[in-house]
Amino acid sequence: MQSYDVTEWGKPLQKAIRETPAPRGTEVLVKLKYCGVCHSDVHIRDGYFDMGGGKKFHMSDRGMKPPITMGHEPYGTVLSAGPDAGPVPVGQDRLVFPWTGCGTCARCLEGRDNLCPAPQYIGIQRSGGYADHLLVPHPRYLVDATGVDPSYAPILACSGLTTYSAVNKLKPFAANDWIVVMGAGGLGLMAVAMLRAMGHERIVCCDIDSSKFAAARAAGAAATFDAAAADTPAKLLALGGVYGAVDLVGATQTAQLAMGALRKGGRYIIVGLYGGEIALSMVGTVQRALTVQGSYVGNVQELREVVALAQSGKLKPIPVATCPMSDISSTLDKLKAGSVIGRIVAKMD
Repeated sequence: MQSYDVTEWGKPLQKAIRETPAPRGTEVLVKLKYCGVCHSDVHIRDGYFDMGGGKKFHMSDRGMKPPITMGHEPYGTVLSAGPDAGPVPVGQDRLVFPWTGCGTCARCLEGRDNLCPAPQYIGIQRSGGYADHLLVPHPRYLVDATGVDPSYAPILACSGLTTYSAVNKLKPFAANDWIVVMGAGGLGLMAVAMLRAMGHERIVCCDIDSSKFAAARAAGAAATFDAAAADTPAKLLALGGVYGAVDLVGATQTAQLAMGALRKGGRYIIVGLYGGEIALSMVGTVQRALTVQGSYVGNVQELREVVALAQSGKLKPIPVATCPMSDISSTLDKLKAGSVIGRIVAKMD
């Protein structure tokens, strides 16, 4: 098998050739057709996340040591399974849920592997989808996405799942409530599309790159504002009070803009991993009855619900382009530069 690996933090991915693994125990071997190239892999390749205040969380602190095969939006054909896997759909295509846990803790037994205290995420702790073959730890992580374009389905495992779980944390919201989506990148566009799939129309999308506004409006945003413009805070307040904000950037500046626009009882959901920190007034938070909540990807049941939305036609596709496997590293460079509109999915050789 071949893969494209992090061999040195902050450096381009390197092609590797190794023996194709054989599944053991409950493992399932998948021959990959596609894998989404996600912005969070930019930070993983760099080797750290910015925690704000000059602090960094290094991937080595997670026990990660190169070489590492990233890629957490895999889609492919089931080839075989270990002796303990039980019945598996050999020869059929499946979307892979990547946020796998230890399998034995209370969170995993609840079906919330994404909150496992000892995660074994595909593409992070486990070898991931920037390869032509992948070992999945258990068949319960295989999701049938029949009817969804296979070049679009992979992004449902992260972009779709992440935004679905985040938007659900705003519920219940009324039809006349304004919701702000911070960021018009792949996640931001998916969040707009997800809100529209739920029947919501009062959506504002904010970004510093106006070239992305047309895509945001096409996804269903009712309005687009320049996040860096001096009059944007006043424009948000003029809406009559924003009920919810989903921050797909996760920077100090986007947090300040979003939280400043919230009405009493408003909710701010942080998703993005750009990095930074918030100066939070305890008294102001109490008096305004604000909710500030982090949202990290989602669970396998939520992914099945996302796929069902896509299969029903309610979740409209965002712009997706494909690239060859050999261009994954340069695609990460484009994501880091902020020059990608929508999402890019690698097509495996």
